[in-house]
Amino acid sequence: MDLSLIIPVYDEVENLERLIAEIHAALDGRELQYELVFIDDGSRDGSFELLRRLQADDSRLVILRFRRNSGQTAAFAAGFDHAQGRILVTLDADGQNDPADIPALLDKLAEGYDVVNGWRQKRQDRLISRRLPSYLANRLIAFVTQVELHDRGCSLRAFRAEAAQELRLYGEMHRFIPELLAAAGFEMAEVLVNHRSRTAGRSKYGLARTLRVLLDLLTVFFIRRYGDRPMHLLGTAGLVFGGLGGLIAALLSSGKIWAGISGGLDAFHAYRLADRPLLLLSVLLVILGSQFLVMGLLAELGVRTYYESQNKPVYHLKDVLRHRKEA
Repeated sequence: MDLSLIIPVYDEVENLERLIAEIHAALDGRELQYELVFIDDGSRDGSFELLRRLQADDSRLVILRFRRNSGQTAAFAAGFDHAQGRILVTLDADGQNDPADIPALLDKLAEGYDVVNGWRQKRQDRLISRRLPSYLANRLIAFVTQVELHDRGCSLRAFRAEAAQELRLYGEMHRFIPELLAAAGFEMAEVLVNHRSRTAGRSKYGLARTLRVLLDLLTVFFIRRYGDRPMHLLGTAGLVFGGLGGLIAALLSSGKIWAGISGGLDAFHAYRLADRPLLLLSVLLVILGSQFLVMGLLAELGVRTYYESQNKPVYHLKDVLRHRKEA
């Protein structure tokens, strides 16, 4: 199979027939053997039933059906697991991604890239609820992860199969696919794509996902920078907090000792530490430092269990070249 298109579906019955027709129109002239992998994410509007009817006349349709709504991340993960193509393309089922842009992604991928991301430069969404939050999120994520992309929210992407196989998607991590692939060393590019207004159905996105994006960003930052060495982060924090607490305690103790040296035993007893807020701060910092060190040790044990129990390598090979001896 040359190409697999992975398309999550959640209550998009009004858009499916037109989307399939547009995909065939965009690809049939390229002599590609391709499949359309639809993942029905618990739809209740008849999307699955329509796909079954369309599949009877189109053998290129593959339908995966979830028992319940599990989210876009789970849908992409299922699509990657069941796709048979050497190249995978993801897109939304709402009709806002234009299938006519797929050949441009494939051409860019042929230049040697592993992943090609769509860039919706002229978005047709609302400014306040979609475009502005998306712009701010893109800037924040680029700053934290050092992965420069203009549009992380575009589902229209092309992958080489080996890149998609490296992905382990959980929760709502589909938003950070470029960051996960960049951490594995895959080469990425962007292509300008058309973005269309929704003409049917109801949008499933809103401002409520902003907090979840920020929390997932912390997860991605940790995985990208310290996923195989958590002690470097947690241990450093523990040493900083513990060291600062110990320094404050040492200063307070030296002040009391100096009072005894300079003023005698009465001055030593009169110099009270219990009434000083700095003493409580010192104790708190020492406790925090100890907790961070313990968490770092536990995280190291968890990471070692994760890698060793699954024989999972801590590296990502691109090529293995050996010199062949002539007979």
